[in-house]
Amino acid sequence: MNDWILSCSYDFKGRDVWYGTMGDGPPMVLVHGTPWSSFNLRHLIQYLSIEYKVYFFDLLGYGQSSKVEGDVSLAVQNKILDDLLAHWGLDNPIIVGHDFGGATALRVHLLNNRTFEKIILIDPVAVSPWGSPFFQHVNAHEAAFAGLPEYIHEAIVRAYVQTAAHRPLDEVTLNGIVAPWLGEQGKAAFYRQIAQADSKYTDEAQQLYHKITTPTLILWGREDSWIPLERGKELHKLIPSSTFRIIDDAGHLVIEEKPDDLVREILAFTKT
Repeated sequence: MNDWILSCSYDFKGRDVWYGTMGDGPPMVLVHGTPWSSFNLRHLIQYLSIEYKVYFFDLLGYGQSSKVEGDVSLAVQNKILDDLLAHWGLDNPIIVGHDFGGATALRVHLLNNRTFEKIILIDPVAVSPWGSPFFQHVNAHEAAFAGLPEYIHEAIVRAYVQTAAHRPLDEVTLNGIVAPWLGEQGKAAFYRQIAQADSKYTDEAQQLYHKITTPTLILWGREDSWIPLERGKELHKLIPSSTFRIIDDAGHLVIEEKPDDLVREILAFTKT
């Protein structure tokens, strides 16, 4: 799985969204967050596809999907997911979302009225306030960042994504994360998706969390420095039907750090 290439594309209003499937069995949809891609879900996909037919894709503006200028905010990502679910012919799959992928799953459920058999959220961006000082700085100076020399940009991305992990990332993982953000188009896309991040899109869903009746599992890296554990506990209180589990010795990038623990929790939840 070192050469991560998605084999299929879906045209969303003139922009390509790339996706893939793996395995057989009941449908399960995996949605990545920012600044990640489906590459970072590869461990979960490999293990979960033993039991399920797993559907995965790169959010618009991320990974192998189109990075041309346009809306890549949370406001459009749930619309894309809604279209993909229709394209795949899925009516009631299990859905798993990490970071912005969790926000996208919640938005498509609450705003697009998509039903899911079960919802699994991994360190999701779901409760305001959120957004690091780096996010806020890029928000105010997107053009300046997009004009950085390539070597400085790459150094920034490498340093930034490493802070999401509790322990140092290996070079294969780090290179896989950074690669989509290199080159002029990748560089512009990296700062664009940060500049378009806005808590108003999570606020739209947050006010509706109390209406969720679908069985929901919330998984959280204990050492998450991007979205502290307290946010997870708050989300658990806001979703009446939720179960909360903490993954020890892992940060926000728990999908890379502790995939075995996540799979164990996910399968225990989905099989009950």
